[in-house]
Amino acid sequence: MERIATADTQASATPPGGPLAEESGSASALDSGLLDAMPRQREALEVLEAAGELGLSVPASAPASVLVAATVPGPAAVSVSASTPAVPPLPRFAAAPAALSRLRPWRLLPTPTGTPFTFCYGMLLVVTSLVAQYAGPTLVGQLHQASSTDVTHLLRDPFLVLVASALWIVGGMVSPYAFLFLLVLTALERRIGGVRTAGVFLFGHIVATLATEGTVGIAVLAGHLPDSSLHRLDYGISFGVATSIGALAGLLRPWLGLPLIALFGWTLVQDLIAFTDPMTNWGHLISLSIGVATWPLIRRWARAGQVAGAARVAGTAGVPRVEVARV
Repeated sequence: MERIATADTQASATPPGGPLAEESGSASALDSGLLDAMPRQREALEVLEAAGELGLSVPASAPASVLVAATVPGPAAVSVSASTPAVPPLPRFAAAPAALSRLRPWRLLPTPTGTPFTFCYGMLLVVTSLVAQYAGPTLVGQLHQASSTDVTHLLRDPFLVLVASALWIVGGMVSPYAFLFLLVLTALERRIGGVRTAGVFLFGHIVATLATEGTVGIAVLAGHLPDSSLHRLDYGISFGVATSIGALAGLLRPWLGLPLIALFGWTLVQDLIAFTDPMTNWGHLISLSIGVATWPLIRRWARAGQVAGAARVAGTAGVPRVEVARV
């Protein structure tokens, strides 16, 4: 549609006494206003003409930078004067609080709505840790023995002991694995969801348990270990946490994920060299390797979660969905 300007609009957009008084005399006014050795003056007058067409009120004495800025189209007409002060940039220390607010450190801990799996599982571990700390030694020993994933219990009732053994923390809430459980599973659940995080945790816990206890059973049959090894206590969340650490490292930036794998792996190697509990130490290394092996799968899950989150935001904002056909 062609824009139509009325006479009143043209009169209000043209400064009194300026070079844009009448359209018929604009050419003569421009030519007469030009001075020798000032070839840039015509551009300033052309800028004034453009400002008048946009409905802006710009003094003729304004500098060229203000004139050019005044002709930039915007959402509404703005009156620009030469005395408008420039806004100084914010100093670096003033931008620091904004950068810190974007970190949101409270997201490192589980919440009932944001990370329901980690939150509920953590509350359950708190209860069992309090029972292990304040209950009688006889009762605690019986509970641990009933939850142990030793070879005898795995052959008798594998499903029950595999689940029950993941309800205890060796060392209670002061254990390093309790701290790692909160941080690692919270970060993993925020990226791939609660159901998938539970799958990664249980998969590492079950596979590493079967691998270590199966080796013990074979060693007993071969005569390399005594029969008492079939009843060895084996419980805790450390295998699942180690698997989750390996999986989370694949979703972090390389400058953070690779040092995390290297530091945790070196700690496990040192424990294995000490040879205090070789079966558990080998189980931790196996669990970490399982987590690293899940990188292609969890990265696909993370991308799918990001796409679904963007679609939900777009639907909430009223943006129409765009379906992409997969080739």
